[in-house]
Amino acid sequence: MTRPIIIDTDPGQDDALAILLALASPELAVLGITCVAGNVPLDKTTINARKVCELAGRSDTRVFAGASGPLSRTLVTAEYVHGKSGLDGYELPDPVMPLQEQAGVDFIVETVMNAPAQTITLCALGPLTNLGLALQAEPRLGERLQEIVLMGGGLFEGGNTTPAAEFNIYVDPEAADMVMHCGAPVTMIPLDLTHQTLTSDAIIEAFRSMPNQTGPASAGLLDFFERFDVEKYGSQGGPLHDPNVIAFLLQPELYGGRVINVEIETASALTRGMTVADWWGVTDRVKNVNYLRHVDVDGYWALLQERLATLR
Repeated sequence: MTRPIIIDTDPGQDDALAILLALASPELAVLGITCVAGNVPLDKTTINARKVCELAGRSDTRVFAGASGPLSRTLVTAEYVHGKSGLDGYELPDPVMPLQEQAGVDFIVETVMNAPAQTITLCALGPLTNLGLALQAEPRLGERLQEIVLMGGGLFEGGNTTPAAEFNIYVDPEAADMVMHCGAPVTMIPLDLTHQTLTSDAIIEAFRSMPNQTGPASAGLLDFFERFDVEKYGSQGGPLHDPNVIAFLLQPELYGGRVINVEIETASALTRGMTVADWWGVTDRVKNVNYLRHVDVDGYWALLQERLATLR
């Protein structure tokens, strides 16, 4: 039985590989891809999502435009990581497939509310603005979702945008705060985990040597994407964050964590977007998030390589 999912994303090289992994996995039915401003502005994320679908040979996938900026903040983007296009590193052709006319937020609300309860999973790879707007439009949305799996936050690794905050949460902390308390089961994949899934020369070469289009394209994207974190952290490669969201759905046995309380800092200028994760249970606040901290790194890369090799 396939699991229906909606991918909410701001591609982004790592988002691109997450989308490719989902489209290559028959266990998942991608109902649609909703785009949000984040790594790059909305006009580029909507183009990038369609480029990736066409790379995978899946131009039948519906792509929607969502929010062009956070609920109440000025948009912060990350071209310094992803390049001007958001997908620097491999020249993908301009997409031919159309952008859907329906607004992305309306698509989320309509799809979730019209489906049987607790059957749709929302996979959030970027800032959570679209989901925040959807929750504002339909407060019952959270209780209708099977699960929200998101890449964002961090505790032990601190932040990657400020000392306290990870990018996706920092961009729209108010939306993130709504998601944490929306009534849906929430699984968070933080920097504490994604900083374990590092690229390497051997891993990138494995993608480059695939006898298809997707493998070499993925290698080019990874080559560009890893340079920022290699320079920043002095690591062997860059952390490939977002595909962990999809890999968790496919092989949850690769992951470990615990259910804890997570709150989002929205008031402080110094710690804006901090995920205050009570890993040690030192408060009596309600446990609202399945916080993943451990991953079988070899299993993660094996899954990615196996699935992407099946694409064209």
